[in-house]
Amino acid sequence: MPPFAGSEPVGFPKPDSNIVSIDVGGQLFQTTKQTLTSAGPKTFFSRIAAESSGLHTPFVDRDPELFSLLLSLLRTGNLPSKAKAFDLQDLIIESKFYGIESLLVNSLSNPSQLEPFNLQKSLLLPLNGRDSPSALAATASGALHVAHGSKITSFDWSLRRKSTVLTQFTAVDSLLALSPALAAAGANDFSGLQILDLEKGRVRETINWENVTKSGSTVQAIGSSPENMFVSFESSRRNSNSIMVYDLHTLTPVTEISHNEIFGANIDSAIPATKLQWIEGYNLLMASGSHSGPSGVNGNIRLWDVRSGNVVWEVSEKVDCFADVAVCDSLSVIFKVGVNSGEASYVDLRNLSSGGENAWVCLGDNKRKILNGKKEGFGCKVETQGNQVFCTKGGEVELWSEVVMGSGNSSGRIFKKNLMGRVRDMGGAKITNLAFGGSTMFLTRKDQQCVEVWQSSSREF
Repeated sequence: MPPFAGSEPVGFPKPDSNIVSIDVGGQLFQTTKQTLTSAGPKTFFSRIAAESSGLHTPFVDRDPELFSLLLSLLRTGNLPSKAKAFDLQDLIIESKFYGIESLLVNSLSNPSQLEPFNLQKSLLLPLNGRDSPSALAATASGALHVAHGSKITSFDWSLRRKSTVLTQFTAVDSLLALSPALAAAGANDFSGLQILDLEKGRVRETINWENVTKSGSTVQAIGSSPENMFVSFESSRRNSNSIMVYDLHTLTPVTEISHNEIFGANIDSAIPATKLQWIEGYNLLMASGSHSGPSGVNGNIRLWDVRSGNVVWEVSEKVDCFADVAVCDSLSVIFKVGVNSGEASYVDLRNLSSGGENAWVCLGDNKRKILNGKKEGFGCKVETQGNQVFCTKGGEVELWSEVVMGSGNSSGRIFKKNLMGRVRDMGGAKITNLAFGGSTMFLTRKDQQCVEVWQSSSREF
């Protein structure tokens, strides 16, 4: 029997009226058919709209107060402020019943709602076991996967429910969220990329790269675009490496780029890509990798045209190699932190040249040098979200934003640094991982078995 049934006839609305009356838990609500159908074609609300004749009032045996909140969500696309007085889990249960959980997610955890200047530490997500997190991967809706030791713990978008699975890896070094229930994982000391079904706790598929020496292939980095998944492989003998491109939906190979066979002391070709990032606005793949040796840290950054398999721009780093690098698509910049100086620098994607390391524009005073061999930027992380660049320095997060200048400005682009969080949020152990999902920032710290959740105070539920 359906959860609502025709009850008593009413004097209004008329049979051909656009107004729909609904009795929820004994409380009468009125709305329009357009509002109900905006929920989607296969939802509870669309059924009510389709079956409404105006002669009878459907009765729904659910909580009227929660229904009122979800009806406001349908009308405006946002929950009313009074929703904060209710438990989020109750709202999730009701939204699933009515078939509109996706609307609730979009209202509470949309990436466009990230307020970088208003982020503050709001929650700690505890992890089972003694291992500290080695990798984070978040979905656009805010669901989170955390690799710690041989385990991967997953949190749903509300961060209320979690599950943990045991993998075959000793430690997971690379992690990509394919969906809230599916992840791609790899390690520097374990052959093959594994596609993990985190709900069922099993390996759905293992992907290997066939190198010339027929040895195993370890995973150095994973990235994705809306259509493809990119995987940086290195042979177990460390004498060849490659970037493979797979169809993101079927996981079948599409093409191979950046195939290197190492002969002699060719250091540049011996460095596999350890970070992959898709640049949507330019249809390019950024691949970066570095190597520490007796002469210091060397590395390279390349921009690949995946379709042609050609490098459209590259730079080799030797003097002040990057500790980490990221592309901000909306600002059209490549952003790095120097491993030696700890200085932030950028390259404008709209004015790329072959200037090598001289192409970088330093955002600091450009006077920091190596002091007693200390690497000021070692371990720094750089990530971008929207038109903001986030950089970790020790236990703090710096936020870099572009200053909007007048049309008469001829001194180039200007970026300003801001420290994030309230005073009580600042400092702490060194930050080891940084990721963004939905309207939330996630970070982990050295030797701590938890994940910090940073959210806007105006978005707290």
